[in-house]
Amino acid sequence: MATPEELKAILEKARTIAVVGISRDPEKPAHDVPRRMQAHGYRIIPVNPAGGEILGEKVYPSLDDIPEELVRQVDIVDIFRPSDQVGPHVEAAIRLHIPVVWLQLGIRNDQWAEKARQAGLTVIQDTCIWVAYRTYVLGQ
Repeated sequence: MATPEELKAILEKARTIAVVGISRDPEKPAHDVPRRMQAHGYRIIPVNPAGGEILGEKVYPSLDDIPEELVRQVDIVDIFRPSDQVGPHVEAAIRLHIPVVWLQLGIRNDQWAEKARQAGLTVIQDTCIWVAYRTYVLGQ
């Protein structure tokens, strides 16, 4: 479990967040959370098999479909998928050397978290990135 200081450091260093499972529905957290992070200066790279555009950004079907020059800029992969479906996304984050895997509130998979940690990645589980940002960076 990351300490508040570690969460703050991750969020202050990061600039680009790939959001797996982003939603077009503004009522869903999988849309609202990335929108709020974008409003606070983060570049959001939407990842959803439906493609198209969300939050003014091109949507990629998977992490592996993000162009190499862009994926190298990703600091965090924020995952909005059910706990039992995070494996392929964590596996891609490991393969692509994305430094932080962030599983949103209510999402936890200890097996895949351990695999990511063994590969040298930082893993945050069951934590809303927006709440962490608001709490530890903005102090609200």
